[in-house]
This record gives sequence, C-alpha cells and structure tokens, in this order.
Amino acid sequence: MSKTLKIAVIAGDGIGTEVMPWGIKCLQAAAKVYDLSLEFKDFDFASCAYYKEHGKMMPDDWKDQLSGFDALYFGAVGLPDVVPDHVSLWGSLLQFRREFDQYINLRPCRLMPGVRCPLVGRKPGDIDFWIVRENTEGEYSSIGGKMFPGTDREVVIQETVMTRTGVDRVLKYAFDLAQSRPKKHLTSATKSNGISITMPYWDERVVEMSKGYADVNVDKFHIDILTAHFVQRPQHFDVVVGSNLFGDILSDLGPACTGTIAIAPSGNINPTGKFPSLFEPVHGSAPDIMGKGIANPVGMIWAGQMMLEHFGHKDAANAILKAIETVLSNGDDAVITGDMGGKGNTKSFGEAVEKEILGSK
Repeated sequence: MSKTLKIAVIAGDGIGTEVMPWGIKCLQAAAKVYDLSLEFKDFDFASCAYYKEHGKMMPDDWKDQLSGFDALYFGAVGLPDVVPDHVSLWGSLLQFRREFDQYINLRPCRLMPGVRCPLVGRKPGDIDFWIVRENTEGEYSSIGGKMFPGTDREVVIQETVMTRTGVDRVLKYAFDLAQSRPKKHLTSATKSNGISITMPYWDERVVEMSKGYADVNVDKFHIDILTAHFVQRPQHFDVVVGSNLFGDILSDLGPACTGTIAIAPSGNINPTGKFPSLFEPVHGSAPDIMGKGIANPVGMIWAGQMMLEHFGHKDAANAILKAIETVLSNGDDAVITGDMGGKGNTKSFGEAVEKEILGSK
C-alpha cells in the first residue's frame, strides 16, 4: 500500500455540498481497487454558512489547520444573496491560492464521449489539450486604489505585477508538461502589440525558457486571435500557457468548446509540495439548482482524478477517467443529469461512475 494521502475536504457552498460526497466515494472506490491509502477530514469553513455565523469566511488559524494536508478537495464557494462574491472569494479560495503559493492553475480541455460538441464536426480525440495559468500575480494583483470617489475626478488604478520568479516558474511547468506529451507543442498567450511593458516581458521570458527545451515546438498568439483559434481549430493545441487574466479567460473558453463547463475540473497546484495543492470542479456553487439533487457530479469526480494523477497514482487516475468516459458514452437517459439532456440526478450519475471504477480491474 502507498503512503497515506491526507486530504482536507472543504465542500463549501451550494452544489459543492451535493457533489462532494460522490467525489469522495469515487476516490474511495479507486483506493479500494488500486490499494491506495486515502485519509479524509472535513472542514466547515470557506463557506457562506460559516461567514453568517462568524462574520468571516475562515478562522484565523485556517492555514495552520490545513498546512499538514497533502491536498485540499474543494467543492465551490459563493452565495451572492448571502455574502457578496468578492467577500466570499477573496476570503477563501484566493487565500488558499496565495498563502499556499498555488502558482499553477491547471485545466484539461478534452472532448469526452457522449458529449455534444458545439463545434461542428468535432469528435472525441479531436480536442485534447491543457491550459496552464499563472495563478498568484499578474493582472490580479491587489495593488492599486481609488481616489476622489463619487466626484467627477474619480480615479481607479489597479496594477499588473509580473516578476521573473512568477513568470519563469509557470513557464517551466508548462514547458515540462509539453515535453512530457507526444505532440511536444507549447502555445503562449500574449498581447504584446497592445500591452507594451508586461507582455513583451512575458514574450522575452518564453524565448529564454525555450532555449532549454529544444524538442518542444513553441508558438504564440495574441489573446484576441487565440480565442478565435480555440473555436476554429482547437485540434492545433496541446499545452497553452498564459498570464493570470489570459489563462482565466482561456480556461473557461477551452472547456466550453468541448461541450460543457459543468464537467470540467481544475487544479491549483504548488508543484514544490511545500504546501497543499487544491483540486476543484469549475462549475461553481450554482445557487439556482442547489438543494434539488440534480447537479452533475463529474467535475468533482474528475477533480479527484486530477489529484491522484498529480500524486503519481496513474493507474487509479486512469481508471476514474475511463469510468467517466464510459458512463458518458453509454448515455443512459436515466443516469445522465439534465444539464446534459438526461433525466438522472446527482446520485444516479455518481453511482454509475463509482460502479465502473469498482469493476475496472
């Protein structure tokens, strides 16, 4: 049996609390079949319910409580009718990313069997690439402010911050990922024809980093035409790397091109292992359907798959991914949730994936 993987479970808000149990069940199924040791512990903070009771999203010692874990398994955050989004997000998820130096945001863009692609003529295998986003600095710095509010002299300023350390380490991760894949192809997102300081610097660092990866084919596109290429020729891409803002945009557009954001997962990764990494579904808290038991659990399950893959448990991770693909490919109307045209619910979908994992070996 492998070393015990300690996982902090933070279900959060909305449908996060509904899909999380199925993410855990599927991880436990994979652990049973592939002889893994997983240890889970639940935490109630980083939720709007916690905020209502305590006036803040997390306790003062949250970092001490979570630092001893290998990974954070996160459901969703946000109930805007209860807590403003900027309060809930900056008080939880963004704290995790920055305090735990999760400087890589990693997201797969993969057209799955049984999912109708909005791009005409595309089939599974045609779209299969990764987006690597810088996750802790760039355009999302909190440096800036507002002057003369409420007057005709009102001024707002927010700075973009790029450091050599920050840029180089995300580029290295992206180049390493590209080098590990058969196509060995890296695409850089830029806008150096319009943003005259930070983006040329980004381009310079890409060129410099590429000198250590002679076997990786590198190209770059300005962000405006790059979004068009995602739609028109997604088969071109293998690994795409971008700044915090550009990566944010592309990492929603990419999964949308594969048919649905509802099943997409995401990893917020500290590659050094000094701090825990965080794995989550992309879909958010979806207050409009919470409590109905109809949320699609695939994003949560797939996030767990990413977690196992990150820690080197490739056989178990592959089994979970194959189980998801099998259930989607079967297209059983009684299993698949309504967002994908079925009549099933969270339980039916989760049970079907769990069953496939248990029978995978």
